[in-house]
Amino acid sequence: MNYSMVRYTLFRLLRVMGTLFLLPLIVALIHSEFDSALTFFLLAVMSIVVGTIFSLKKPKNKVIYAKEGFAITAVAWIAVSMMGALPFVITRTIPNYIDALFETVSGFTTTGGSILTTVDNIEYSVQFWRTFTHWIGGMGVLVFLLAVIPMADGYSMHLMRAESPGPVVGKIVPKVKDTAKILYLIYIGITFAEIICLLISGMPLYDAVTISFSTVGTGGFAIHDTGMMGYSVVSQAIIIVFMALCGINFTVYYFLLNRKPKEAFAIDEVKYYLGTIIVASSIVAINVYRSGIVNDSFMAFHHSLFSVVSIMTTTGFGTLDFNQWPMLSKVILVTLMLIGACAGSTGGGFKFSRALIIIRNARNELNYIVHPKAVKRVYMDGHSVEGTTVKSVTAYLGIYVITLITSILLVSLDNFDFDTTVTSVIATLNNIGPGLGMIGPAGNYAEFSYLSKLVLMFDMLAGRLELLPIFIILKPKTWKR
Repeated sequence: MNYSMVRYTLFRLLRVMGTLFLLPLIVALIHSEFDSALTFFLLAVMSIVVGTIFSLKKPKNKVIYAKEGFAITAVAWIAVSMMGALPFVITRTIPNYIDALFETVSGFTTTGGSILTTVDNIEYSVQFWRTFTHWIGGMGVLVFLLAVIPMADGYSMHLMRAESPGPVVGKIVPKVKDTAKILYLIYIGITFAEIICLLISGMPLYDAVTISFSTVGTGGFAIHDTGMMGYSVVSQAIIIVFMALCGINFTVYYFLLNRKPKEAFAIDEVKYYLGTIIVASSIVAINVYRSGIVNDSFMAFHHSLFSVVSIMTTTGFGTLDFNQWPMLSKVILVTLMLIGACAGSTGGGFKFSRALIIIRNARNELNYIVHPKAVKRVYMDGHSVEGTTVKSVTAYLGIYVITLITSILLVSLDNFDFDTTVTSVIATLNNIGPGLGMIGPAGNYAEFSYLSKLVLMFDMLAGRLELLPIFIILKPKTWKR
């Protein structure tokens, strides 16, 4: 383990965190929240000064491999979450540090599950920071670091692989730094586009900015107790569009910007992703309409589409409490929780690409039993998937199931109802936020014990980092020199 490089990268990241604290500081000054402004100012200065001092001396050995990449990523996310919780504690918004850490981990991992029973009375600057954590974590804190600070390109790929979602992570251009820049430019462009659209729909500027942070980061923190119910149908429709867009592999946008529509629309998981949204929304709409919960057919489809897209992209916004919907609709939504969005998007979950590889590999195994001499390969986007990728996806599924079951057993010690216990783990491991029972769209995680909150925080981090980085840092061999 190259400890000097791990420390060096973490302190450089601390400098970036200090810079990010300046945005809520500006919001605090605009709204005359001077106590909060002082909090963010001191945190910004401390982070920048400490980060600068301890990163002045560059390590002699700058080589990092996959092991260091995973370790840096996991430790960085834990450190950033611990640092990001301080504004909540210092401003007394969330006095208890464990609860503040839960809220922050939920923010950075774009989960959106909250321990707050009300959010209407939170100061503007703290609310801004709360939703801004979604935007920071959506594309990834280390991807941002790679975009703004030079680093050896051959080794920085290990950081991007460890943090970026999906079974295969590659460069869309030859250099990792340029790849990170392109991804962030697309990300920023989508964010500004949503803010403008929401403003046109009549949403106030502050709401438009913070809701866009939560939407584009596919996080789901609302800034009002009514969630998305208090906004117009037009605003809700805009949010649906941008949630769906951010659940798509960002490589698609790169191809479209470079006038390569053929390559963009050749990606299998995007076609299945969009098809699933249409089919699932239609079934849920019919089910909700026939049950009499929503009497207008158009509004039944509108609310169903909003919920399906919100759950699939792991955003977690809600216009209606789907806890009250018929069982078929709830089962469909829980199934979509498990699948999630596309690889290379800001969404969480198991990912469509992994699901397709698992299904196609299973089909090949069944065919092999009938035709032992046949040579079958798994194909994605018209290309053969490497055997190592199929093997890693299968291993990922095994670790995913073990984590899911173990977490459910630990959370069950709180003795809540079955729906709450099971879906709380599904909702956090897949970075969704709301589930069923006590944690439905109208509920929260406030009543969970500290043990359960720690377990669910672990699940949120593990889910956002695709399991491997978190488990790798738990192995003693990882830390041997």
